[in-house]
Amino acid sequence: MMASGYNAKEEDGHHSGAPGNGGAGAVKSKKPDNTAFKQQRLPAWQPILTAGTVLPAFFVIGLIFIPIGIGLFVTSNNIKEFEIDYTGIEASSPCYNCAQNYSWNSTSSCTCKVPFTLEQPFESNVFMYYGLSNFYQNHRRYVKSRDDSQLNGDLTSLKSPSKECDPYRTSDGLPIGLPIAPCGAIANSLFNDTLELYHLSNGTRTAVVLMKKGIAWWTDKHVKFRNPGGNDNLTLAFQGTSKPVNWRTPVFELDPNDPDNNGFINEDFIVWMRTAALPTFRKLYRIIQKKVDAPTLASGKYELEVSYNYPVRSFDGRKRVILSTISWMGGKNPFLGIAYITVGSVCFFLAVVLLIIHHKYDNRCSSADIPN
Repeated sequence: MMASGYNAKEEDGHHSGAPGNGGAGAVKSKKPDNTAFKQQRLPAWQPILTAGTVLPAFFVIGLIFIPIGIGLFVTSNNIKEFEIDYTGIEASSPCYNCAQNYSWNSTSSCTCKVPFTLEQPFESNVFMYYGLSNFYQNHRRYVKSRDDSQLNGDLTSLKSPSKECDPYRTSDGLPIGLPIAPCGAIANSLFNDTLELYHLSNGTRTAVVLMKKGIAWWTDKHVKFRNPGGNDNLTLAFQGTSKPVNWRTPVFELDPNDPDNNGFINEDFIVWMRTAALPTFRKLYRIIQKKVDAPTLASGKYELEVSYNYPVRSFDGRKRVILSTISWMGGKNPFLGIAYITVGSVCFFLAVVLLIIHHKYDNRCSSADIPN
């Protein structure tokens, strides 16, 4: 009897360790909780693709995309654009001598004049871009070679730039050299050609007014780029720093006549610091504001005067100037319209093909049920 009682207690103790009783020897179950989410009992909707749903969808996409594509394509074609290549590789180019003789080590600039003719007048605002080819601003080390804290006016970063800027971090590339402001490869390769535009009419040479402000993004101008200590005395603010290796003048002399466009907040500098994604790119250089009673750029003869300061022979690049108007969709971009037209046409064609197939073979089996 005693043994019997002992065994009963032992058995009770064994059962008290079952998972449901929370005993010390419990084995946790791996079975998911009995909920709709974990047991995958949530309500679901699965579309049943039938001719009655697929065909109208293809027709609607085609009928919507094709007109949109045509509108975008026509709008893009209405944008006027004129391109002038002034690289100077060809012997017949007016800039040939400058391209052959100029390098980063040159102490003076070379001037060349490129004549061209506009067959049609340019209305509204005209945007003047400079373009470079075979220049890889998207290279990983090039993109990282900058100090955003320094460009934001931080005094500590001004005197001690980020190591990402190496080898353009200090003068002579030595730790004991003066800190470079602005540091990095992007700033060091700043585009510095000077471009002037003249209208030739009746023997007179009239300069076209080029607006140099308003070309940078507002957030870049007022948020990301700031001068250390404000804009009052930049010579004092940048004291103890060195100019980039390939620059002729220090950063506080980019536009000494306009304190709001000098130093780190110079708009030409800000535009250059926004790196391009492709090796062939263009960047906004100037804006020609529209005239009330006359075309912004009348048809006729013009002359582009270039202070040739930016050599491109070392990387087999090319330089060009682009004059362009814009529309509600931006600059000239025929690809978007072509893409819409292509997608719409393919959808419409597929809809017609599927409609023919459906009409031809639908009579064989009018029911979706599988026969026994």
